Amino acid sequence: MNLKLKDLIEGKKSVILERWFDAILETYPTDSSGFLKKQSDRFANPVGHTISQGTKGILEVLIEGKELTEDLPFLNDFIKVRAIQDFTPSKAMIFIFLLKKVVRKSLEKEIRQNQIYGALLEFESKIDDLALFAFDIYVKCREQIYELKTDELKRMTYTLLKKANLMYEIPDEEFKVKDQECNSQGCNS
Repeated sequence: MNLKLKDLIEGKKSVILERWFDAILETYPTDSSGFLKKQSDRFANPVGHTISQGTKGILEVLIEGKELTEDLPFLNDFIKVRAIQDFTPSKAMIFIFLLKKVVRKSLEKEIRQNQIYGALLEFESKIDDLALFAFDIYVKCREQIYELKTDELKRMTYTLLKKANLMYEIPDEEFKVKDQECNSQGCNS
């Protein structure tokens, strides 16, 4: 990363983080965003805490130019929160792209004065790479959620059928015999 841009971002890090946090909260319904912003206790507001820690960690990784890996707990936690909420995939992942707008707006004057547009584009390219990486994590989280929902539905259906005496369990030995008979007779199943 260009040292001048890095220094500018470091110098306005708290402003960038605050604006980014506010921009992310705007993606939530008004009643939720007010609570998320006002309540700073980690236990009373785990979502707000996760967003706050996630934004700090993500910005630090981008500034330092660290490698994007799946062992970034703040990124994984942030994406897990977004994955379980009632967002479309695009709305869930928009938080990453909001960083571009926040950085441009926060450093607009300095970028123009120092003529570091190329460095800004390079930084924004890293944000794009992060978005692709984060989307992969998001998809894995959504797959896990759907698997859990499917498994729970199967368990509930099985339990209901069994309680209604509509379910008959074939003992393992009897099942093996019937399966062998079916295979030898060419049954379709």
